Amino acid sequence: MNKFTELQVDGYERVVRCDNLEVGFTAWVAVHDTTLGPALGGCRVWKYDSDEAALTDALRLSRGMTYKNALARLELGGGKAVVRTDLAAVDRAELFTQFGRFVEHLDGVYITAEDVNSTLADMEIVQRETEHVATVGGSGNPSPFTAYGVYCAIRACVRQKLHRDDLDGLTVALQGVGETGGRLAEMLFKAGCRIIAADINPVNLRNLQKKIDFEQVEAEQILEVESDIFSPCALGGILNDETISRLRCAIVAGSANNQLLQEEDGEKIRRRNILYAPDYAVNAGGVINISCEMEATYDAEMARKKTEVIGETLTEIIELSEREGLATNIIANRIAEEIIAAKKTDGQGAGEHQLIKTKSHQETAAGINRA
Repeated sequence: MNKFTELQVDGYERVVRCDNLEVGFTAWVAVHDTTLGPALGGCRVWKYDSDEAALTDALRLSRGMTYKNALARLELGGGKAVVRTDLAAVDRAELFTQFGRFVEHLDGVYITAEDVNSTLADMEIVQRETEHVATVGGSGNPSPFTAYGVYCAIRACVRQKLHRDDLDGLTVALQGVGETGGRLAEMLFKAGCRIIAADINPVNLRNLQKKIDFEQVEAEQILEVESDIFSPCALGGILNDETISRLRCAIVAGSANNQLLQEEDGEKIRRRNILYAPDYAVNAGGVINISCEMEATYDAEMARKKTEVIGETLTEIIELSEREGLATNIIANRIAEEIIAAKKTDGQGAGEHQLIKTKSHQETAAGINRA
């Protein structure tokens, strides 16, 4: 049922397309770099407008995962899967069964996990077809740790930019209050922040209303809200030529991937005297949590402590940015690239690593049904 096509893309180790007309989906796995270890990245399911848009998203997200995993000092490379389909129109169980076979086809170079519109239950279906799947070995839903990592990053940014150790009384404009953004809103509210939120999905707003008090604005207004912190927690490309001039905040720090439409947008933000926390440094909590289930018994408290290091990483990036007069995203890129280059110098480049498996994978691999 699955038809695989290898694509040649400059700068990527492997890009594979999977077409399945019977189930009704097209998927791509982009493996950007495996210098540090097998490529880990979630499976994003979205009703993309075109194949080109889906592939572009896979490539951007895959590269971002390389930098995210490197900056978090994980022995993991960068990869991503995107699935173009309408979830309302397909058999979900069969979709993830066939996706699991797609992952197995890649023979361990890519490890998948839950992401936008894919869940732990979906990954359990994937696990029936391949051992190369994370979040099923104890770490579970990565969203709480992603949110906590963003919270730690915000605290670090507030210390550096606003010169204060607490968040009490600060105003946060949140764009997107779903799985991660909603949890972040709760943490910030508990810390004494005033929350202003927007989301294109009214269900997310109603769910948050049951938990905390916040002010709601229309989605197109959130960028112009006067705030101390603007926190983008939806989809990417939100910071660009059209939007940067509209920002009325001191700090930008959120969980969304690929927030900058172009790399040079980081410098445009810096020139406005706004502190931008590079997204892949900020939102690494989820993948840090996942890494804690690999080759060890999962320990949630250890995962939490490792996630807190995000604050230290942000502090390093900000201080270097100020010292060298360079945008924070350029500094973050450089640190990640230096980590990867050092690994290559040690002679442990792509293809030479040992595939990482969770304890759960090792114990159950022999019994996986590959039918």
